[in-house]
Order: sequence, then C-alpha cells, then structure tokens
Amino acid sequence: MHSQQVTAGPPPNDRAGRDSTTGADPRPPASGADRAPLVFDVIIAGCGPTGAMLAAELRLHDVRVLVLEKETEPASFVRIVGLHIRSLELMAMRGLLDRVLQHGRQRPAGAYFAAIPKPAPEGLDSAYAYLLGIPQPVIERLLEERAIELGAQVRRGRAVAGFEQDDEGVTVELADGEQLRSRYLVGCDGGRSTVRKLLGVGFPGEPSRTDTLMGEMKVGVPREEIAAKVAEISETHRRFWLRPFGEGVYSVVVPAAEVGDRAEPPTLEDFKQQLRTIAGTDFDVHSPRWLSRFGDATRLAERYRVGRVLLAGDAAHIHPPIGGQGLNLGVQDAFNLGWKLAAQIRGWAPETLLDTYQAERHPVAEDVLDNTRAQTELLSTEPGPQAVRRLLTELMDFDEVNRHLIEKITAIGIRYDFGEGPDLLGRRLRDVDVKQGHLYGLLHRGRGLLLDRTERLTAGGWSDRVDYLADPTADLDVPCVLLRPDGHVAWIGDDQRDLDDHLSRWFGKPAD
Repeated sequence: MHSQQVTAGPPPNDRAGRDSTTGADPRPPASGADRAPLVFDVIIAGCGPTGAMLAAELRLHDVRVLVLEKETEPASFVRIVGLHIRSLELMAMRGLLDRVLQHGRQRPAGAYFAAIPKPAPEGLDSAYAYLLGIPQPVIERLLEERAIELGAQVRRGRAVAGFEQDDEGVTVELADGEQLRSRYLVGCDGGRSTVRKLLGVGFPGEPSRTDTLMGEMKVGVPREEIAAKVAEISETHRRFWLRPFGEGVYSVVVPAAEVGDRAEPPTLEDFKQQLRTIAGTDFDVHSPRWLSRFGDATRLAERYRVGRVLLAGDAAHIHPPIGGQGLNLGVQDAFNLGWKLAAQIRGWAPETLLDTYQAERHPVAEDVLDNTRAQTELLSTEPGPQAVRRLLTELMDFDEVNRHLIEKITAIGIRYDFGEGPDLLGRRLRDVDVKQGHLYGLLHRGRGLLLDRTERLTAGGWSDRVDYLADPTADLDVPCVLLRPDGHVAWIGDDQRDLDDHLSRWFGKPAD
C-alpha cells in the first residue's frame, strides 16, 4: 500500500522524540521489511479537524502521537464550513486565531437556529461574537500543520484494519498488515468509524429519512433572477437555496428526490432535475466544483471509551448539518479530551479524570442531536411544523429566547456539572482583560491557570501543571478563579485550603 509520511522532528530537548522505557526512536526507519513495531503514546485514526486538533493538544504535553489517515491526499473539493464562537475562542486560546482569520470570512452571528432570520442579541459574552466561514480543506490543513509543527507524525494512505488492547496498551493493525503499538487509540475516523465498529460500541439513533443535495457550481442566469426565484421558493422550501460564492459560482442546496447511497456522489443532472422540479428552472448550472449528498441521520455512540480506546468527533456522533455544529462539536471534543489523556499518560491524572471526558461531552452531544432534530422538523413544509416555526419566530423576538438558542448553537452556553457553586463554575470564561493583555494569551501552552485577584494564593506543588497570575485589576467580579486547560472554570474563591482541594481534584497530587 502506498504510504505518505509527514513528520516534523521534535526539538533536541523534547522527551517525546524517544521512547522513555526502551530508548527506541518511535519514528520508522527509512525502509526495510523487518521494521519493528513502533511504540507511541497515542495513535489517532483520522486526520480531519478532530484528529488534527487532538494531536496538537497532546503534543503540547510532549505526548508521542501518530495520526493515521486512510486517504492518501487531502480532500480537493472546497466546502465552506463555519467556525462558531466557542471554536474561535479555542483557536485564540492556542494562538491559532490570527492564522485562521487570514483564510476566513467573518459574518454576523445570527440566523443559526433553523435558519430563522433573527440577528444575534446584543452583548453576547465573547470577544469573538461572529461566524467565520472558511473552506473545510483549509481549516483541516491549518490544524494538521499545527500538529506537525508541534512534533506529531501524520501518515497518509494508512487505514486501521484491526486492534487488540491489553492492560498496557493497544496493538493496531493496518490494512497492509503492519502492526503498531501505542498506549491509547482514539477513533476520529468519521461517521462510519472503523474504530467504533471494531470496538463493538452501539450507535443508536435514527437513519436518514430525507436527503439533501449540496454543491458548488457556476450558473448561467443573472443574479437578480436567481435572487427573486430563491426568495419565492424559500418561503415554502427551507432546504433550498442558491447563494453567491464569488466569480459566478454559487452554493446550491436542494432536496434530493429520495434517500440514496452517500458513498456515491450525486451527478450534475441530479441537481438539474431537482432544481427544475422545485423552481421550474435549472438556472443553467454547470461546471461543478464539488457535489455531495447528506442526510438527516442522527446517532450517538453509547460509550466514548472502552479501556484504552476512545472515540471523538463524528465517530462518536452524527446529526444533520443544520446549524453548522458538526465540525465545531468534534473540535471541542478534542479540546476536552487532549489535556486529560495527556495527564493520564504523564502520570499525574486523578483517578477519574479521563472518565470525565464522556461525562462532560456525551450530554453535550445529546443536546446537539436534540436541537438538530428540532431544527430539522422546522424545515418541513407540512402545516404543523410550519405553524411551530411561525410561533418560534415570534418567540425569538424576546431577547432571552434568542440568546438561549444562539448560546446553544455556538456552545458558549455549556456548563459542565462540577457540583454546587456560583453560576460561573463549570462554564468557560470569556477572554477577559488582564495586566498582560488578554486572558487567552496565557493559555497557549495548554496548562491550567490560577488567576488571583487577591495576590494571596499560590499554585504551589502544581506549578508544573498550572500557571499563576496575580492581577487585582483583572476584569472579573469574583476574587480568584482556577481554569482548566480548556478554559472552563474549575474553582472560584479566595481560600488556599479550598483551592488545594480543587487543584488535587483536577491536577492530581502535588509534585514533591
């Protein structure tokens, strides 16, 4: 099997460059049929946004990472995806936002829920209250480059065919028969995940009931004619639009005639036929850049972890793309899992830390599946759903309703269950002003952070895992906060003994 390997050599003082137990270099020899199995800390199946983000997060903690991608080349088609507020915050936390912004287009937040045309409420609690439209191949490339810069290995044309796990690790077998060894395996290999299927984890939910065609292509009629027809049709067909994409190219979405095999892309004639059926014209569409079909299947993995094998992204959950939450949900999975898995490998994780990955992220996915189910119903042309849509459109004129829905879609309303405490506990903290600039600039290394407005506390024996900033001027209305590496508030208070208890809860035993 053809294999392309992309590597970035770690710096000389990087402990991840060599196996700490055997002294063996985990990078493969240039050639040779007698190549020995490799030893890694984590093997990731899939180099999409979830897998690449997870690899980068692990490398921040010197974890030896190998990413296996079955495709030999990145996707060539240009599909625009949207990064929501929370994902933009995560990019800012790791110093990636400026790089990402160069390739995207900012759009006002709003009209996310079932495409109901309501602007975002004023005063959203974020410095990044907009949507960033960016080509999917570009965000995938940027995240993969980031992982490689940090020392991750990425091998293309390598598919996982099987694995066996034991008390010490996972032996992964590739499609060409090669065997690799790692401490953990993470399936980030999409909705048809091989890892999930081999793991035997149930994937309950609903199969696709309706299919939609989506693509980008040129049109042969004036823009004004298209706009008028789309405005007329979209009053009754919510899964229909033609949106200009520049240089005569349009993004085209139209209901499919029937549920089909999404492994086979639709043809241009399929688009023409459906456009004529619904709009009475095919708009002389031609020269497609890419064509695809998606359904409204909704499924959620029963478990995110079985022993040393974990699932993230579409391997753990699939849902209709309405609201544009899929890529964001996967990237946020990776952000939650990365530091916890690294802590487990580095040996300082509290006993139940890795279990909090499923405890926190599974309910988030459940909520996303529910809200996409609701949005899908609101796109129906049937009288009942349309009546509900009209009612919800009225209700969204109330600021509280509109704010609740946009915070749900953009994931800034998430509150993990950390027990009783102030409302801020368990929530992510906005990018507040601090004396060194902005809070998120202090989180680039993926460590915890103690922000102390009293100037009386200390991170003490946890200083190898938690940074400290004494800043009485910080823009907060609480005395002190302890942030996890993912930016969620783990503790609020001003008592050192109470702080030490929470440092132990999230960051393990203090160093000697």
